[in-house]
Amino acid sequence: MDMTIRPRRLRGNELLRKMVRETRVDASSLIYPIFIKEGSGIREEIPTMPGQYRYSIDRMGEKLQSLLDAGVSSVMFFGIPDHKDEVGSGAYAEDGIVQKALRQAKKEFPKMYLITDVCMCEYTSHGHCGVLCGETVDNDRTLELLAKTAVSHARAGADMVAPSDMMDGRVAAIRAALDAEGFLNVPIMSYAVKYASAFYGPFRDAAGSAPAFGDRKSYQMDYHNSREGIKEALLDVEEGADIIMVKPAMSYLDMVAKIKDLTDVPIASYSVSGEYAMIKAGAQLGYIDEEKIICETAISAFRAGCDIYLTYFAEEIATCIREGKIG
Repeated sequence: MDMTIRPRRLRGNELLRKMVRETRVDASSLIYPIFIKEGSGIREEIPTMPGQYRYSIDRMGEKLQSLLDAGVSSVMFFGIPDHKDEVGSGAYAEDGIVQKALRQAKKEFPKMYLITDVCMCEYTSHGHCGVLCGETVDNDRTLELLAKTAVSHARAGADMVAPSDMMDGRVAAIRAALDAEGFLNVPIMSYAVKYASAFYGPFRDAAGSAPAFGDRKSYQMDYHNSREGIKEALLDVEEGADIIMVKPAMSYLDMVAKIKDLTDVPIASYSVSGEYAMIKAGAQLGYIDEEKIICETAISAFRAGCDIYLTYFAEEIATCIREGKIG
């Protein structure tokens, strides 16, 4: 056979395959989401997310140290408060669970990069992501509380804030509030393209944040839409977002690729709880090779254009990078 071009030439052995790889991953691009709850001595496994735990502040250091040892230096805090009310006051309280966790983590782990989820759903008695007017989330009244929450996180030591509420205008409101309080250098990673997804189910169990009535489709995006996602991303960049996030990751990598082409800011994607649960369940049943699936799904996100990957498998991925299984 007379063929000049033979793509298989570059697949001949492992060293050559690594040499010509188009997608490379580093542990510094990984963020681990961690659940922190009130109390002491708590390391409580999440039933719908085997291998993931809720930690009290006095025990979160065990996980933070384990992450650092693996090479993961960034975490995102999700708080689980004891008290909830209609306006989610625990989200912006000076002694709120996330604020206390930030202060402790800054003291014990000064080399760790601390990011906070800015939202109301874990703190409201109704489980929605903002203040209600009847049974509808009041967008503009919620902005003030989100900005207040972000500032309280920055005061407590957050290196970055990440609003996940999907209210219109929240990036501009948070940027203005942070700048007014002197936090000009605290970046905003916006959950700009956040779909109303069934993949969030296990998280809502983990954080106790399921809505008491209705759903979140009036503020999270319809998963049929891609042009709307581009619109959301461009609006948030215009308002001052430093990083744009697409959530979930697995089923929405087309959005990662599209937004990567249209913006000049880093792109993050969040491999959410449902993705984690499916992989764990499939592996426990013996249907899939867990480690290989973890690596493959991570690489697919980076191949699509992610610069940053939020994942409950951050420690496992970092270990695989160190062992040369992916990279």
